[in-house]
Amino acid sequence: MKKEVKGSSILKKPEYPGGVKALRAFISKHLSYPEEALTQKIEGTVHLRYGINHKGKVTDVHVIKGVGGGCTEEAIRLVNLLRFNLELTRGVKVLFHKKIQIHFRLPPIKSQQVAPALTYTYTTPTKTNTPKTLPKKKSYTITINYSS
Repeated sequence: MKKEVKGSSILKKPEYPGGVKALRAFISKHLSYPEEALTQKIEGTVHLRYGINHKGKVTDVHVIKGVGGGCTEEAIRLVNLLRFNLELTRGVKVLFHKKIQIHFRLPPIKSQQVAPALTYTYTTPTKTNTPKTLPKKKSYTITINYSS
């Protein structure tokens, strides 16, 4: 008679803390586009294979498909920063292998908008002969020219 195994497998696979969304957020936060790739306008996807040791640290990062301009090196740097949650199953130290794709897309070019010229002129009114019985009021004239 067979014993029932609880769960889907005997070995528990390593998981990134917070799941796939947290992994994507970590990558997007720590990814810095290489200057060489920016100047040469290089974009693409780097495919990597890496191992996760029994402590949850990334080891043995191998490039399956790379992109030039420093993108491959940046992807390797990012993968080496990853840490996974891993439970020892029955005291066995297992090395897990995973694949990941890191996408490098050029940031959108922001159109430079030139602020329209805004000039104004302040003039004080000239003194006029007014009777002394009227109270003096201060008045200003402002001219605004807007050109686009």
